[in-house]
Amino acid sequence: MGCCLSQVHLHKGTRQGGLNLGDEIPDFTANSTEGIINFHEWLGGSWAILFSHPADFTPVCTTELGRVMQLHEDFRKRGVKVIALSCNSIADHNTWTQDILAYINATGDLPYPILEDTDRKLATRLGMVDPVEHDQLGMPMTCRAVFIIGPDKRLRLSILYPATTGRNFNEILRVVDSLQLTDRVKVATPVDWKPGDRCLIVPALSDDEAQSIFPNLELLPLPSKKNYLRYTLDY
Repeated sequence: MGCCLSQVHLHKGTRQGGLNLGDEIPDFTANSTEGIINFHEWLGGSWAILFSHPADFTPVCTTELGRVMQLHEDFRKRGVKVIALSCNSIADHNTWTQDILAYINATGDLPYPILEDTDRKLATRLGMVDPVEHDQLGMPMTCRAVFIIGPDKRLRLSILYPATTGRNFNEILRVVDSLQLTDRVKVATPVDWKPGDRCLIVPALSDDEAQSIFPNLELLPLPSKKNYLRYTLDY
């Protein structure tokens, strides 16, 4: 369990404000339920998901953290580390963990850390603060942010949910599959894609290049006569 340190230290060079896709995730040091975490050191060269929560002891957040525990092996198989952030103290996190475990009828510890951010310093830096929702003390609450971070420590995907809408972590797994696939192969994943479905060949490849790399490609004829809907299962 984490020790008693209630501050977040943003490392030198960290600019204020939100993040854009492709930005390097800021390095920081913060306390967590697994002790002090230096974020870049914790990331190493792994994929990771950082997801924030409005508050401990709230119903939607409890269901979400329980679901992430249930899916933890699915994330591990994909080489994805998971870390949560909530604006309560480590003491609250540790007590709340017991409620989360009870919700999913589990025992032991959560297989991922929860960061402490009582002063909202980290949430504000990362653009996770909800400007509308406030707690009982009038402090701004964090929204339900999801950041998928690549092995290069850059932001690959960002989704923001309001406090009243729980996340779909099966969709987040699907997005991880898409990001990892499209890093390896010159394809893009179409609407509602799932692993095993056919993909689209990226427009950057000429027809000759596409035919060479994907000899079994399927071309969908279009009224425009433009050959941009090129499908493949070779990935």
